Amino acid sequence: MDRLRVEGLRVDAIIGVHRHERENPQPVIIDLEFMVDISGAAGSDRISDALDYSQVAKYTAEFVAGSSFRLIEALAEELAQRLLRDFPVSWVRLRVNKPRALPEADNVSLLIERGELP
Repeated sequence: MDRLRVEGLRVDAIIGVHRHERENPQPVIIDLEFMVDISGAAGSDRISDALDYSQVAKYTAEFVAGSSFRLIEALAEELAQRLLRDFPVSWVRLRVNKPRALPEADNVSLLIERGELP
């Protein structure tokens, strides 16, 4: 099995519990990883036989930008469930990075894995 990654997908979103976080979008950076079998796409060289990562990125960015979660835990869980439901994948690992979460830290992130490994 092979792994397809989309790393550093930057989206501005309303996320957080503090008043300033609820009023002003801030950057959220998403890293995605999927287990995929690339043999069909590798043999055919057709996007129809591949996991179209441009569609995954667009879908993810639109969902995150349109959301208003308070916690990165809730955002990560909902995004993982939607990706598993709406794309032909059975496992996803995703990291939600919130670089402005703490003034004294470079980043706060949450890494989750959902689904069944093939």
